[in-house]
Amino acid sequence: MLKDEQIVWAIHQMEDDIGPVGSSLDARTPFQFLISVILSAQATDVSVNKVTPTLFAKYPDPAALMAADVVDVETIIKSVGLFHNKAKNIIKTARIVHEDLNDVVPTDRKGIMALPGAGRKTANVVLSDVFGQETFAVDTHVSAISKRLHFVEQSASPLQVENKIVSVLNPAELHQAHHTMIEYGRKYSMKLAPEKEVCQLIIDCDKLNEENEAEI
Repeated sequence: MLKDEQIVWAIHQMEDDIGPVGSSLDARTPFQFLISVILSAQATDVSVNKVTPTLFAKYPDPAALMAADVVDVETIIKSVGLFHNKAKNIIKTARIVHEDLNDVVPTDRKGIMALPGAGRKTANVVLSDVFGQETFAVDTHVSAISKRLHFVEQSASPLQVENKIVSVLNPAELHQAHHTMIEYGRKYSMKLAPEKEVCQLIIDCDKLNEENEAEI
């Protein structure tokens, strides 16, 4: 595994490569952003951004969405994966936000995770991107990079990846690091065999890992 300072170095190398980057989800309000993140589970942000303009034009706020017909919502979001469950969940979430939370999206992880369809990743994304809190969300790109670059063991859970990154980075860097790693995962494959690797950072991290293993 890489040492803590080597992980920080590697993340900074990614940031130098990718440059400034932020959320790629389109939304105008905290509630709309929450719904977009729920829809993005096991789906691309691009696919979500294709359906949300129609969804939010018709159902812009919690009161409107909670009253929506589930079949109509399914029709709108059908191109996004798992649309049956997602349609039910976002309608239920809208009802809770409207009736129980006075149309205010929770600003704490526990509160967001209590909403249908919202797990820890969703909560961390919303808290970081909407409310500026120092949280770190782990998606498939972040997990794959963390394992391929030897930040964590191959068997590491998303929570273990999150805890590792949070433990080594300055809290103020977490927001940028999350978005940088997503874009880095889109740009470079984490599945190439070592002898076919073309990404210099991955090659460097492989070498660092070998050197660290030799020290043990």
